[in-house]
Amino acid sequence: MMRLQGKVALVTGGGSGIGRATATLFAAEGARVAVADNRESAAQGVVDEITDAEGQAVATVGDVSSSDDARKMVQAAVEAYGRLDILVNSAGLAERNAVEPGAPHEKIWDRVIDVNLKGTYLCAWHAVPEMKRTGGGAIVNIASIIGLVGHLKGMSGPGAGFNAYAPSKGGVVNFTRNLAIDLALDNIRVNCICPGYTRTPLTRPLTDDEDAVKFLEGRHPMGRLGRPEEIAYAALFLASDEASFITGAPLPVDGGYTAQ
Repeated sequence: MMRLQGKVALVTGGGSGIGRATATLFAAEGARVAVADNRESAAQGVVDEITDAEGQAVATVGDVSSSDDARKMVQAAVEAYGRLDILVNSAGLAERNAVEPGAPHEKIWDRVIDVNLKGTYLCAWHAVPEMKRTGGGAIVNIASIIGLVGHLKGMSGPGAGFNAYAPSKGGVVNFTRNLAIDLALDNIRVNCICPGYTRTPLTRPLTDDEDAVKFLEGRHPMGRLGRPEEIAYAALFLASDEASFITGAPLPVDGGYTAQ
């Protein structure tokens, strides 16, 4: 039996990387999926991939840091399929690709916090009433190992202590805990995944550098970087009824990185 049969899921950042892998996996497991991205072509491309495989999906476009856009993403799922059971907050960015090169550091900080932390908050804010309306649901936030530990020295350039990525993902981890406690009696579970370094478009500036890859592989006890589908399978577990007694948990999927 498909693990998400009859469920409706909204996946933000669904046009690429971990979000794309999650959207396609959820559809293969029976979910009807709203694929949200800030690029229409990317969202529609994933929808086409899902429907070509005889799954069900619709595309929705917007910026998760906009409350109006976040509301419209939730509405797109509800209007298409009548309900919302699962939210995966996968939309995110890092300082290296947040804004145009040479931008003031405060502008970079604001954009990273807005997308990674505020975007997670806003999508959950609009999704929760729909989940309550139909008796519960599951929220899976994509955080990072850098929400649990600091950046490795030298990995974030000069002034790395002021890098916004770590605080944004640390905020997601604690937002997850706080929301989970608040919604526990509403039958809404809230968990987050903390991926290790994973080969996605977001990390391509690192993974295109052979020296950086060797350095990072050496920091993961399993000796390699992660694959998007490995994160997606963790999201599938947390979104499914198999995880019915799990809430408020940050789950490292990191090849042993944070076990050191």
